[in-house]
Amino acid sequence: MIKTKKRTIASLIAVGAIAVAVVMAAGCIENETPAEMTAINIGYQPSTHQIAAMLASEKGWWEEDLAEFGIEKVTMKEFPSGPPEMHAMLSGDLDVAYVGVAPPIAAMYEGLDAKIVAGVQTQGSALVVRPELADEYESVGVQSLKGKKIATFPPGSIQHTLLSKWLTENGIDPENDVDIKAMGPSDAATAIGAKAVDAVFLPSPTPTIIVVEGNGVIVAWSGSMWPNHACCCVVAGGKMMREHPEIVKQIIKTHIRATEYEIAHPDEAAEIYAKWEDADVSTIKQSIDVSDMYWIHDPSIEVDSGLEYAIVIYELNRERYEDKGVKVLEKEDMFDTSFYDEVTRER
Repeated sequence: MIKTKKRTIASLIAVGAIAVAVVMAAGCIENETPAEMTAINIGYQPSTHQIAAMLASEKGWWEEDLAEFGIEKVTMKEFPSGPPEMHAMLSGDLDVAYVGVAPPIAAMYEGLDAKIVAGVQTQGSALVVRPELADEYESVGVQSLKGKKIATFPPGSIQHTLLSKWLTENGIDPENDVDIKAMGPSDAATAIGAKAVDAVFLPSPTPTIIVVEGNGVIVAWSGSMWPNHACCCVVAGGKMMREHPEIVKQIIKTHIRATEYEIAHPDEAAEIYAKWEDADVSTIKQSIDVSDMYWIHDPSIEVDSGLEYAIVIYELNRERYEDKGVKVLEKEDMFDTSFYDEVTRER
């Protein structure tokens, strides 16, 4: 889609002046012809939530499906969590991202030019406590977390946002009553094994890996904290959406293809994940079996949660946002479901 610039003409007193303006506008439009796009960078994280991204790459679908649009190279870039992934997108290093719904919303508050264009999955994170703390949690519940150290993804992530909301709703101040440590999945798993933290709140498969290693007990799934909450999504860069809408549509088509394949073949999906992440296949299969996550591709399923995440993130940063004159984001600021709607109408 071609960008156009607004012009204000104080007065048009002759047909010749109109003609000049039209010629000038035509020249500007010609100069703004979108550049050819031959490579795409796709971000993702080491989570079973985002197997669709890995599966499409493993089977060669990204290159195969995008070749007709002039794409010669697709590069997959792995990130430990959503916030650093969104830093990369803000820097222009990513065109597409498989990421939790909260990180792009947090980045949009900071000026990220992108929109959520497809869903990936819902729920699927778990609270894991050290084995010796499991009985206390079972008898006291969430109140047993007061004074504890909890490792989770950095601020702005789905996990940090959801954990903060859940603690607050249960009368626990996430800033003063607990000590939340920002970590990636590998560091968090190591920390709970070394007893450097008391609990972790992380996406699959890390909770199951911790359990299998004997270092923790799963005491709550995120679906019990916030039923049917949105987790991961596909985010597309604004420039690509405006200048190469057909590529965005094909990315969504390929994502739908990969999602429906993983749903129909979960064991193969686990094998692909294990290959990519050098993980134990049986542990990954177990993780998929016990997790409360659901793989999806419809972005509309995630809108309601997205709106709530926008409010939670705003409240956590209210003073800074108000100083900048930033308002709470609305649906149209975060989501563009038109590409998905068009793709699914064509199926």
